[in-house]
Amino acid sequence: MDQHVPPKKMGRLAAAAVFATTLEWFDFLIYATAAALVLGHQFFPAASPVAGTLAAFATFAVGFVARPLGGIIAGHVGDRFGRKPPLVAAMLIMGLATFAIGILPGYATIGVWAPILLVTTRLIQGLGVGAQWGGAALLLTEHAPVERRGFYGSLVQTGAVFGAVAGNLFFLVLTSTLTDDQFTSWGWRVPFLSGLILVLIGSYVQLKVEDTPVFRELQRQSSESKHSAGLRKAPLAEAVRRYWRQILQAAGAFFVVNATFYILISGMLDYATTTVGMSRSSILWCVMIAGLTEVASMPFFGALTDRMGSRKKLYLIGTVLMAVFAFPMFWLIDTGSVPLVFLALLIAFTIHATMYGPQATLYAEMFPADVRYSGASLGYQFASVFAGGLAPFIMAALLAATGSSWSVSLYIVGTAVITFVAVATIRERFRRDLYETSAQTAPPVEVAPAG
Repeated sequence: MDQHVPPKKMGRLAAAAVFATTLEWFDFLIYATAAALVLGHQFFPAASPVAGTLAAFATFAVGFVARPLGGIIAGHVGDRFGRKPPLVAAMLIMGLATFAIGILPGYATIGVWAPILLVTTRLIQGLGVGAQWGGAALLLTEHAPVERRGFYGSLVQTGAVFGAVAGNLFFLVLTSTLTDDQFTSWGWRVPFLSGLILVLIGSYVQLKVEDTPVFRELQRQSSESKHSAGLRKAPLAEAVRRYWRQILQAAGAFFVVNATFYILISGMLDYATTTVGMSRSSILWCVMIAGLTEVASMPFFGALTDRMGSRKKLYLIGTVLMAVFAFPMFWLIDTGSVPLVFLALLIAFTIHATMYGPQATLYAEMFPADVRYSGASLGYQFASVFAGGLAPFIMAALLAATGSSWSVSLYIVGTAVITFVAVATIRERFRRDLYETSAQTAPPVEVAPAG
């Protein structure tokens, strides 16, 4: 079923989804930059520099632990009551948690309570971002013209890039205009304080857009589809009971994508400054500009899958390329040459886009309408715990243990193997009717294995 949404209205819908996702990821990812640059000193001063960085990255990973719970709650609400309510709630939760980090006293002021409260606020951030992605992704893919579904699905992925770049730019301005003492004492707090303002603006826009005719029409179509099939009381339980295999495949598909993303935007900041000897501003510029290219490359690759007739094929190509480039990437970065470091990051981000661009559409086509929010969110968010959240910590630990970047390259190759196997086993459902429900598809019930 093609929804025939007018292009102008589809453009407004896409802009709203991208804006919401950008604000959400800005708040979530500024923590990654702060963890690499300053949080270890502020909240774990008794530790050695390496141990402090590991502790800061560990609290960064804590935010990912809560993401599956956020995805579970939002998936249940989103499958029953529509895609919009979880989005607005997620942004408010994220804004409050981010603002709280900005005013949180350091270890020197309140002692051990500082890292405890830091972990708590990071957990709340994880709830917010875990609830947000599925709604934004499905909002676009479910209502895009079928022949451009890959393109529109990729747009929501650009929000993570916009958020990461905006966060890095914010820190770049601060580190360039403030002295080291000013930055470490109060400057790092500014991005967190501004997050509340941005999220309030985003929530206002979301609420206003929800009142427009296009959103009311899309909600009506979704409600009629669910009513005709018979709304399940527990879409989450139905998703796990009947589609556990697809959930595991979705999780595996995200491994190398998520791990390399956080290695590039966070782990690399610490590695380039402490091991390679680059300045903060140089590596921030390299990461920011190279990452910003994904704003163009992801929609390009998303649209390419529309023409290729397959989401899997390009995804698998990207997985292989990332594994192949894992060692050359660090060879270039280890030179410390800004042009070569930028080249390495540019290639890595481009390869990353071949997978992250088509991902939202691939996930949407894996699940029927009545359990799609739950199934896609579970796969995405559970992978984020083990792949993305732990990636900077694992990178720092491997470098500390081996003293060489080859160990991190092997780690990237390992995640690529997991992703290749997962994606290769996914059933291609190119241009599937996204209003099709599990009752209409009537797949064989797959009972999860005991234990």
